[in-house]
Amino acid sequence: MALETVMLAVASKDADRLDRLAGTVADIAGPAGADVVVLHVFTEEELDDAVANLDYEFGDRPTAEQVARRLSVVRDLSSKLEDAEVEFTISGAVGPHGETIVDATESMDADLLVIGGRRRSPTGKVVFGSTAQEVLLEASCPVTFVRDLV
Repeated sequence: MALETVMLAVASKDADRLDRLAGTVADIAGPAGADVVVLHVFTEEELDDAVANLDYEFGDRPTAEQVARRLSVVRDLSSKLEDAEVEFTISGAVGPHGETIVDATESMDADLLVIGGRRRSPTGKVVFGSTAQEVLLEASCPVTFVRDLV
């Protein structure tokens, strides 16, 4: 099976692992010539906060994609992907993080999903939940998990 579409789900918490995420995607998608989609998911509250922080004109309600393009984590990741000569598009979505990532992966018919995260104890996963764990269990395509080294 040819690798045609790679989705890279990125969150604001991924700022410290952008080099590893970009490198992983470049190593996988570059040689395959795959399309890369950078996805940032917002909850409604996160989108409202981002819109307020980015000083959009009153009354102009930007789309999740427009807001995602202006986030520093997405801009920094974009720069790293450009440096690696990886072509990509940016997408934004609104909803529960894990569910929305899985849905977007399915709707874009992605062949691979790349996500970042940190190591958590079993108790931490039970008490606090884990977007990465939900995505790993529910995604309809293979998932590459890029975790913190420390």
